Amino acid sequence: MTLSTFLSWLLAYKYWALFPIAVIEGPIITVAAGFLITVGVFNPFLAYAVIVIGDTVGDVLHYCVGYFGGKRFIERWGKYFGVSLESIVPLEKTFADKGHSFFFWGKALHGIGGALLVAAGLIRYPFGKFLVSNVLGTLVKSALLLVLGFYFGQFLEKINSSLNIVAVVTIVIVPIALVVYFAWKKSRHARSQ
Repeated sequence: MTLSTFLSWLLAYKYWALFPIAVIEGPIITVAAGFLITVGVFNPFLAYAVIVIGDTVGDVLHYCVGYFGGKRFIERWGKYFGVSLESIVPLEKTFADKGHSFFFWGKALHGIGGALLVAAGLIRYPFGKFLVSNVLGTLVKSALLLVLGFYFGQFLEKINSSLNIVAVVTIVIVPIALVVYFAWKKSRHARSQ
């Protein structure tokens, strides 16, 4: 789907389109909604509420994918990616210690949020904690993106391109950084014994 298709749906169906698109897409639609607030298509408070709820529903769906299907996926396909059920044990410990900050950074760093949400479900991170952390991050991120769209919505295509570049860079850099971090931590632990 193109950005212009989403915009035409928003203009035609307003909040009825905003909710499902926010569930699926998120960031650029929030920026677009901010722009449409400036031209009177959306009420800022109602648009904000619909976006936060829609984004949260999408995040809960990601969590459910990990919770209900993640372990079966790893058992069946993990060997092709170098992942086993035993390899997620350090992830469980890290989430237990730093879950709130993971969700914050998952929201802040466009591109890796979905993977973190699925991972949270996979390791059975407590749903209540997940929801609170995630909603707090969604409230902040959605507000910032609406403001961005409100003031700079005329540059929507450029913002969309920038978000796509950020997503690609994040998808490449963050996994490499995590591998380096866990390798460093494992070697440090081995040296201390």
